[in-house]
Amino acid sequence: MIEKYKAAIKNEDRVSEDIYEKRLSVCKECDRLNAGTCAACGCYVELRALSPVSKCPYHSW
Repeated sequence: MIEKYKAAIKNEDRVSEDIYEKRLSVCKECDRLNAGTCAACGCYVELRALSPVSKCPYHSW
């Protein structure tokens, strides 16, 4: 289902693939990641990491 939402986001409304991968790698190492969801804010990290205006609630990216 996350893939469906990701596909719906226009390219101009996304960060670059490089930035996206860096953000996800930070999230994957975080203690607050729980089955793809951030326990700190409740977001789906794969979606939040795509947005140029989103930030990690702990300022990790």
